[in-house]
Order: sequence, then structure tokens, then C-alpha cells
Amino acid sequence: MNNNINVSALNNPPDFSNKIAIVTGGGRGLGRACVLGLASAGAHVIAVARTKSDLNEVKSHYPNNIECWTEDVLQDNFYSRIEKLSHLDILVGCAGGNKPQPITEISLDTIDWMLDLNVKSIFRASQSAAKVMLKNSSGTIINISSQMGHIGSPNRTLYCTTKHAVEGLTKALAVELAPHGIRVNAVAPTFIDTPMTKPMFENTAFKETVENNIALGHIGKVEDVAAAVMFLASTNASMIVGESLKVDGGWTAW
Repeated sequence: MNNNINVSALNNPPDFSNKIAIVTGGGRGLGRACVLGLASAGAHVIAVARTKSDLNEVKSHYPNNIECWTEDVLQDNFYSRIEKLSHLDILVGCAGGNKPQPITEISLDTIDWMLDLNVKSIFRASQSAAKVMLKNSSGTIINISSQMGHIGSPNRTLYCTTKHAVEGLTKALAVELAPHGIRVNAVAPTFIDTPMTKPMFENTAFKETVENNIALGHIGKVEDVAAAVMFLASTNASMIVGESLKVDGGWTAW
């Protein structure tokens, strides 16, 4: 038994110097916050998004640390680019979408779109990243899930389905890759103030309902999620595998 405690390691902020990270959905919202957070801590971050202007704005904050890939996560080319990398330390799967509807109104096109974006892209990015990480027997994959991956919600049957799938993928991938030195976890946010949720909160009654369901009484910030991602990516989380870190203000604690 070793009674010595490395206190300095506990006090050090995350340092991602010389680390290479990929963040999908990196142009806006949660992904943008993760890109900026990782870059600020020294990582070389590959920000992935479809809109070049969004990527240029993100890159302007840390031009020496951020590389931009204008790619669609629904297209094969993106995964080929990942697999051509010689090294990869961190993958953050932020790309995703939502279209709340009653189940009786959801079209087959919407089902295909959301399954492809929220599940298939996370699966394929993890698969491609694992191929690179296995070469060095190290790395960490962090999937952005949702509190909706732990509960059910009216008019969000399809979204809940996709996020429950991400939770299952995270656990299965975690136990498969952990013996190879690769950690896989998820972050499950509540409603966060992002471009995706902004139209929802224009409905005052809906916003009040959301805030009443969050024990803290307010919606979250993108920084809340980025902080969780940075923790899971850091050496401070070196024994955390297969977990889903809920950043939900107590929504699922009721």
C-alpha cells in the first residue's frame, strides 16, 4: 500500500499540450465550446463542421491550435480522413440534431436522418478513431449523449431512441477498448442554451416547464458541458470508463 498522495496532480488544471483531438459538430453550440476549451488547454484540435464560416470563427480564437475540416459526418470522406491520421488522442462526438414531434407524425425520412446523425455518425467516428488509437494503445472517446438517453419524454420518442443508443454504444465500446488503453465515456446534458435549443425556448411556457424540471432551476451553459468533456479527457479521469456523466442540474435526480 502506498500512502503517498500526489497532491500536485490533483491541483493541476487539464493540460492537453501535444494532444490531438477531433470534435465533430465543432462550429456551433456544444461542439464549439469543446473546441475552444481543448485548444485553450494546449490541444491541437481538429474542428469538424459543414459550415466553413462557423469554423473560421472558431479558429480565430486560437489560430495556432485549431485546424478546420469542412466535412459532413454523414459522408464517407470524413471517416477516411480520420483513418489517415497517424495519431489521435481525443475524439469528442458532438454532432447531432433533434426534431420534436408526436410519434404519429414522424416521417421515415426524419427517422433515417436522426438515426444517421445521432447514432450512425457517433458509431462510425468512434470506429474510425479506434483504428487510429489502437496503433498507440491509448486515447479517449467522449460521446455527447443527453439526459434523454436516461429517461423518456413526450414528443421526443425518436430523439430518446437515438440517445439511449449512444448510451449503449458507449458502454459496449468502453469494455471492448479499455483493455487496449482506450477509455470511452459519455456526457449527458440537460437542455443547454445553444443555437439548437433557442427556437424551443421562444415558447415561454416550454422554457418554464424545462426550468421547473431542473432541480437547479435554470438551463445549462455550453461551458458546463465543455468542462465535463475536458475532465473526462484528462488524466484526472484515468480510471473512469463506460460512464455517462450527467450534466443535467438534477433533472434525473427527482
